[in-house]
Amino acid sequence: MTEQRIGIIDIGSNSVRLVVYERTASGAHRVIDGGKRPARLAERVDDNGYLREEAITELLGTLNHFTMICAHNRTGHIRAVATAAIRNASNRSEILETIKSETGLTIELLSGEDEASYGFLGMINAMDVQDGFLVDIGGGSTEVSLFRGRELVHSVSFPFGCVSLNRKYAVKGMLTDEGLRSIESLVIEAVKQVPWITKSPSLPLIGVGGTARAMGKIHQAVHKYPFTQTHNYPMTGADADSLFQELFHTPLDKRRKTPGLSKDRVDVIVPGIAVLRTLFRLLKTSHYRICGAGLRDGLFHATRFPGRPVHQDVLGFSLKNLSALHPAAPKQHVMQVNRLALQLYDELRPVHLLPNRAKVLLDAASTLFRIGASIDYYEYAKHSFYLIVNSHLNGLAHREILMIAAIASYKSKNRTRQQLFEYKELLSESDLDTIYRLGILLQLAAALDRSETQAIGRMEAVQSGNQLLLHPVRSEGTLAVEAREVEELSSDFKKLWSLAPELVQPDYT
Repeated sequence: MTEQRIGIIDIGSNSVRLVVYERTASGAHRVIDGGKRPARLAERVDDNGYLREEAITELLGTLNHFTMICAHNRTGHIRAVATAAIRNASNRSEILETIKSETGLTIELLSGEDEASYGFLGMINAMDVQDGFLVDIGGGSTEVSLFRGRELVHSVSFPFGCVSLNRKYAVKGMLTDEGLRSIESLVIEAVKQVPWITKSPSLPLIGVGGTARAMGKIHQAVHKYPFTQTHNYPMTGADADSLFQELFHTPLDKRRKTPGLSKDRVDVIVPGIAVLRTLFRLLKTSHYRICGAGLRDGLFHATRFPGRPVHQDVLGFSLKNLSALHPAAPKQHVMQVNRLALQLYDELRPVHLLPNRAKVLLDAASTLFRIGASIDYYEYAKHSFYLIVNSHLNGLAHREILMIAAIASYKSKNRTRQQLFEYKELLSESDLDTIYRLGILLQLAAALDRSETQAIGRMEAVQSGNQLLLHPVRSEGTLAVEAREVEELSSDFKKLWSLAPELVQPDYT
């Protein structure tokens, strides 16, 4: 694709959203603009199934607004899709024609199956998960998909969502006990019609879409969870149930003040979670995982990478993208430090007995340790920490993202403890120990290319008593700068590894 910018417009049953993606000169992609307008299309349908005139007029206003934003961003390609509310409207062909003539947009009408497959694509490129159920509760429909070995096996679209159920069963925005029972029996009946759906117990339930994200945000706010992302946030069935009971019994005016809950979801959150927890029980899933990516991300991947939209190595794709977003980091130096860090890790394996994932963390940290230089070279470690914690690193648990950020910016144990203080409930003492040891190991690898000339072609590491002798096998020029840096690190390294590193200068005589 030659377009540098892609706009995705998603006309949902609850809201209309725009995301503008940019492909940078270095080949990375990022979101540079976006917008969201509440639409509630699913509840603005008359008794004959026609979407009302004023809803269409309002929708046209939103779409014109979004196309203007795309024009200001010089967006080369706009892909606009519509889901259940328009799919089910009796006057859908007139709606699509009106949109075309008034805004110039050709709308793709997605089937329930399309919706499920794009939602799956968005999720699978953002999570390192092999098997599970994907549940997307929209405003007018609910998609349930089963995936195995990172491939979509089955999917079904049910013709109910949080907005349509709220319209049908809530009284003045509040769900009664009777309304709740009606929703639960509706879901039970729907599931009975789909034989495959109850035959894979004990898998995780991955929640995508507004209802799941809102549930994660509220849970995090209530528990003062210190990490700001909801993506890849785990919740137990009991967590969701108690949160549901709390919201269900809270009157609307008080519910509006619920931390983490957006104003346009105050009423529809309850029917949404009612569906989610009924499915959780019927599918016999093990736990929830909130996914921050979904339909719009799937549409982006399908548009940007036609023919190969699924990325098998989620973390690798993420790392490559994040590095490319910060091209100020010296590429050859970073590659050299990454190579030396992983080599040292392997050489020290008999000594360290670190957990298996430690190498993954070191690999990521040694790839990203210089990205902070794009803000300020002198303080790059501090900025690298902030950028890693606040960027989208997919395929990792929240505590692993924190560990990578701390390893990448490691200077000393005290400074790291301070840096991680606000996140302390997410990290154990053994996590901290892993951070210190990998942090100093990364420092050593960086010291071995201090001149940033990649002078060491190959290196052997030999343990001799309590010394770690580093012999360059192939090297160019003097390594005086490197030797001095290694010497300065030596005592700190020894405290953590019980080995004092020494760079053995090649003998040029």
